[in-house]
Amino acid sequence: MTGPLPLTHEELLTTTRCVRRGLDLDRAVDPESVKDCLRVALQAPNGNNRQNWRWILLTDPSVRADVAAVYRAAFHERNAGTLEHLAELPEGARSVMSAARLLADRLHRVPVLVIPCLEVPDGRLPDGNQAGLWASLLPAAWSYALAARSRGLVTAWTAVHLDREREVADLLGLPSTVRQGALLPTAHPLRHTFRRGPRLPLEQVLHVNGW
Repeated sequence: MTGPLPLTHEELLTTTRCVRRGLDLDRAVDPESVKDCLRVALQAPNGNNRQNWRWILLTDPSVRADVAAVYRAAFHERNAGTLEHLAELPEGARSVMSAARLLADRLHRVPVLVIPCLEVPDGRLPDGNQAGLWASLLPAAWSYALAARSRGLVTAWTAVHLDREREVADLLGLPSTVRQGALLPTAHPLRHTFRRGPRLPLEQVLHVNGW
C-alpha cells in the first residue's frame, strides 16, 4: 500500500517510528513513490530559501551493497565494546542495539536508501555550533520520513555511516562540496500498526522562562 493512510496529523507525528526490524526486504519500493515523498520534503524550511540540499536516491543493488558495507564497518567499529557486553545492557538499550545491529547486517537488502546532503562552500563545516547549517536540511529529511509513513512506507533514521563519510562520498562520486546529513533506509513495513515511542514526561524536560 503506497496510497495515503487514514492518519490524523497527530497520529502521523507520533507514530512515525525508526523501523529497523520490521522492514520488508523482499518487496520492491516504487522509486516514483519515493520521489513523491521527496517533493513533499522540498517544502520544508531552509535558510534564506537557498535550497542547497541535495538528495541521493540509491536503488541499484550493487551500489546499495557497497554503501551498506561501509555502514556495517562503521557500525561495528563504533559499537564493538557495547556489542561484546550486549547481554549486560538494560532491556530497553539491549533491544535498541540488537535492532541497530540487525539493520547494519542486512542494510544491503533494504530496497531504497536515501541520503540527504547539503552543498557547503569548500565542503568545510563551520567551527562551533552547526545548528543553523543543518537546520537547512534535517527538517526536510524528517518531512521525507513523515511523507513516507503517510504513504504506507517506513524509514529508519541513522547516521552511523558518517563516521566514514568520505568513503561513501567516494563510492557515490560526490563532489567535495557536498556533505551528507543522514541515511534513511526505506521499505514497506512488515506490520502496519505503530504506537508512540517511550519518551520522558514533558515536565522532566520543560523549562519555562529560563533554566
